[in-house]
Amino acid sequence: MPIRADIAIIGAGPGGYVAALRGAQLGAKVVVVEKQWLGGVCLNEGCIPTKALLRCAEVYTLAKRGATFGVHADNVTFDWAAMQKRKAQVVNQNVRGVKVLLQKAGVQVIEGEATFVRPDTLSVRLADGQEAVVAPTILIATGSRTLQVPIPGLDHPGILDSGGALALDKLPASMVIIGGGAIGLEFAGLFSALGVEVTIVEMLPRLAPLMDAAIGEGLAWSLGQRGVNVYTGTRVTAVAAGGQSYTVSMQTADGEHKVEAEKVLSAIGRAPNIENIGLDVLRLNPTRKGIQTDDRMRTVVPGVYAIGDVAVDGPMLAHVASHQGIVAVEDALGHPAHIDYRAVPSCIFTSPEAASVGLTEEEARARGYELQVGVFGLQNNGKAVAMGDTEGFVKFVAEAEHGAVLGMHVVGPHASDLVLEGTLGLTLEATLDEFEHTIHPHPTLGEAVAEAALAARGRALHLPRA
Repeated sequence: MPIRADIAIIGAGPGGYVAALRGAQLGAKVVVVEKQWLGGVCLNEGCIPTKALLRCAEVYTLAKRGATFGVHADNVTFDWAAMQKRKAQVVNQNVRGVKVLLQKAGVQVIEGEATFVRPDTLSVRLADGQEAVVAPTILIATGSRTLQVPIPGLDHPGILDSGGALALDKLPASMVIIGGGAIGLEFAGLFSALGVEVTIVEMLPRLAPLMDAAIGEGLAWSLGQRGVNVYTGTRVTAVAAGGQSYTVSMQTADGEHKVEAEKVLSAIGRAPNIENIGLDVLRLNPTRKGIQTDDRMRTVVPGVYAIGDVAVDGPMLAHVASHQGIVAVEDALGHPAHIDYRAVPSCIFTSPEAASVGLTEEEARARGYELQVGVFGLQNNGKAVAMGDTEGFVKFVAEAEHGAVLGMHVVGPHASDLVLEGTLGLTLEATLDEFEHTIHPHPTLGEAVAEAALAARGRALHLPRA
């Protein structure tokens, strides 16, 4: 007899497991099929383990700076194996947490590989047999993998992806990172902090190319100050494996250039996992970007939804996947729900952090807006000075007539937390007035948000007059 449920979900990543919890919360019988690990790539090979290691690097860096704060520690060193052990503990704790949440919610988890045999039926290949799952609503939440690109030599088995970089048993002396987006930047920050000679190569004109230009420029300067070799507007043409190293050939504005490194990390992007799940049975025709959905995450097949990295619309971010999952199950169970991508924050956990929400200045100008733009540097913020961490800024992009906020961009300590204020402001369609008149506690980094709003109108109080 098949297993019957109200909702079946393929994949238990941040989209799938959150959708399962919301479905169970609404009284549905939910079954989740997961072929590899609870929490998906994000929890096991992405968001969480990278942040655990970045925290280790941050503590090490701060310890080396101890004398600045009157704290003296001799011969500060780090233990990569111990850092890896801590990373594993953090991941395991989070995986156990997801497992407990699903168990307590009454969600049935099946370990196996699911494929569609009908729009309402999945065939699940188990370790010791086969199982059928029947449900009127099925969510595809199969996530993504490292994007393969046709660069000669990049398919060499020794080339690292993010999972391989996280699993290194020892640090290399040098590394070339191909890709200057969030993944590449975070690994560049991590490995350079631990003494690896890092070169980062980005094909587009700046780092963090999807964010505001000020962020890309700020991060390039910051990484350069930390000894990272940064190449932008540069295309990798080939990777050649040698005895104990690789030679990376690049085409720069000044001609061809070669860099030799012990390791190469491909951080070019992600590709949706849309193969081998029976989409042909559904007569769905995904593109290389994934499956098309509407604003309720419905596909063209009734009862079938797609969320997370397999959905065409929306950025490939864990928090977007989670929200899409909630929208999908609420719609499936008859509740009003839709997704709105106008206020999606993006964060890069470098040192300093970077975060962005809404339109960049370039995007806003391209759409024809007359703008008010305000920037407030953290060197003018008392809390940042007290922390000894003044690198960065808060930037507002607002339309000129009414001061409606279009975007907020941050570089600096806790940028990923500060951007929440801008995200809520965009969600509530706030103007610069709301940010100006909101009383911000002192001394905090958040005061820079209010000052940036004032700066957009030429009235920042804590910026010296020109």
